[in-house]
Amino acid sequence: MTQQFHDNVLDTPVLDQLFNEARTYNGWLDKPVADSQLMAIWDLMKMGPTSANMQPIRIVWVKSQDEKDRLAGLASEGNQDKIKAAPVTAIIGYDIDFHEELPWLFPHADAKSWFEGDEDARIKNAARNSALQGAYMIIAARALGLDCGPMSGVDLDRITEVFFADQPRVRADWVCSIGYGDKDSLFERSPRPDFEKFTRIA
Repeated sequence: MTQQFHDNVLDTPVLDQLFNEARTYNGWLDKPVADSQLMAIWDLMKMGPTSANMQPIRIVWVKSQDEKDRLAGLASEGNQDKIKAAPVTAIIGYDIDFHEELPWLFPHADAKSWFEGDEDARIKNAARNSALQGAYMIIAARALGLDCGPMSGVDLDRITEVFFADQPRVRADWVCSIGYGDKDSLFERSPRPDFEKFTRIA
């Protein structure tokens, strides 16, 4: 069906892996995720578009059991076991001073000057574009055969203090467990709206 649009449309099995059959997992198989897999996720997700290539996302990949336990202690009760059991949980944060990196990330213009002296604008741009990058991370992980379990039921202020202590201008925004999902932990997929429900063509 999708082939009617363009010859370059991805095959249905690929679309299923990325979207149609992909799920948000709450349980995990006891199967590790290698550092090389996390690097491969990064190498894909960094290619997704951001405004002026600002790349504001900052990630802590929490892998060791001690650090997973520490992170779980900063999560809601319903999320603690998910974090402890997952091979990796990524803490997605954003750098308020991302503009300091723009001279090399976006050499086509003096983009740094666009944001100097306007922290509110930097926060808005950093939050929006890092959220985009987090979505790219999920798609990249799925493309590499991994599953994801994004969640927001965590104490972001404490996570910022604990995990970004060495980066005082970074703020934690959400977390996402990554690994091999346990299909037995899934419940029936929640409804998804038809095109007309929430969109219109103007």
